[in-house]
Amino acid sequence: MRGELLPPHLPGSRSRSEQFDDWVMESAQRLERLWGERIQDLQIVVQEIPDGLEDMTPETLRGLLGSCSPAAPGRPAVITIYRHPVLMAAKALMPVNELIHDVVVEQTAELMGLAPEAVDPAYGRSQA
Repeated sequence: MRGELLPPHLPGSRSRSEQFDDWVMESAQRLERLWGERIQDLQIVVQEIPDGLEDMTPETLRGLLGSCSPAAPGRPAVITIYRHPVLMAAKALMPVNELIHDVVVEQTAELMGLAPEAVDPAYGRSQA
């Protein structure tokens, strides 16, 4: 038998990297439904690991699952989610998609100057 084992429309046909990107997109869409135009210009990107990883101390690395930078003239606010640290942190503790959403909410809250629970009332539900 030749051909794909799983048809492209089934979830199992997506690579782990593509599935991670899908979860980031789902999180962004949820926040856009909650906040509308207020976060419309927010850009969310996925990076494998943080820049300068080799220069970081273990204390710096702890909790570094994402980062954000505020908008500047000619540049939107950017949230970066670090794929490998998120995957390692989620391992056996919680579903990856829930940790991704929590990280996106935390970074959005930092940019907006709000508590994460104010950005999304479902924040942290898996940590309870």
